[in-house]
Amino acid sequence: MMNILLINGPNLNLLGTREPEIYGNKTLSDIEKDLIKVAKEKSINLECFQSNHEGEIVDKIQESVKSIQGILINAGAFTHTSISIRDALIGSKIPFVELHISNIFNREDFRKESFLTDKAIGIISGFGISSYSLALEGIIGYLSIKD
Repeated sequence: MMNILLINGPNLNLLGTREPEIYGNKTLSDIEKDLIKVAKEKSINLECFQSNHEGEIVDKIQESVKSIQGILINAGAFTHTSISIRDALIGSKIPFVELHISNIFNREDFRKESFLTDKAIGIISGFGISSYSLALEGIIGYLSIKD
């Protein structure tokens, strides 16, 4: 069975209440439940993890090396600031898809820079919460071709 890890960074635990005009009304729990259901239908195990703490995300990536085949990551603000998350992803050698609910390229200038994009197998940005299911489809497709 293929194992995929979904990582959500800081403030994504506030989905459903945080700036709904940008991020929508669904909670992170709603999104995770929907994705787990889709993954199960495809015989894939999806593990979900969220943290507001950079080191915890780094630890989770490092702990996943032997058990996870692909990572979906919405690093939140860490996308634009965290070299340590970038280094953990590179060091793990686990293929990953960077995802964002909003289109980071039509927002503030500081959001247009990502420490992850050049190492990701792909990026999904701007499709609202559908970015999660699109990213899941993308990583499944990539891993299926790779095998």
